[in-house]
Amino acid sequence: MVKTGLIVPLRLCFFMWVVFAIEYFLRIDLGYLGIYPRHISGLVGVVMAPLLHGNFNHIASNSVPLLVLGGTLFFFYRRIAFRVFLQSYFFTNILVWFFGRPFYHIGASGLIYALASFLVFYGFFSRDFKTVIVSFATIFFYGSMAYGLFSFDSRVSWESHLLGAVVGAVTAYMISKQNRNN
Repeated sequence: MVKTGLIVPLRLCFFMWVVFAIEYFLRIDLGYLGIYPRHISGLVGVVMAPLLHGNFNHIASNSVPLLVLGGTLFFFYRRIAFRVFLQSYFFTNILVWFFGRPFYHIGASGLIYALASFLVFYGFFSRDFKTVIVSFATIFFYGSMAYGLFSFDSRVSWESHLLGAVVGAVTAYMISKQNRNN
């Protein structure tokens, strides 16, 4: 069960590390494939940005939470996990393209914030025992991520963090509402 919950997050991490290795060993910078807001050429970043990382610390700090939060999503919410994952990936990046500052936004942190936000808010909106426990566990282990919503480092895409959190919360609300109506 745990292994199957990790398949999608592991695959994404694998591709992130492959892209990072290509950049490192070929000494190239693919950052220009990130999200550049409100420019047609920056739309490629909607797909590519989560695969791109600026340095080893950046990719390492994105890999562990992606595996833990993504694994939690796919383990506990198999029926809706793929939908949540895709919405978190694409909607976050599309919103960054519309509302981000004009520089290249790279990294998987927007997706990570969306997953964490979904796991927290889904419990509050659904209010069943299992989802509330998952919510509190997420808050316990990843609650400090809230400090990253507004970074004072101009190189950090706080827009990805904030918009990812919004996407996660809205997704949690919409899915819990659908479940109540069915």
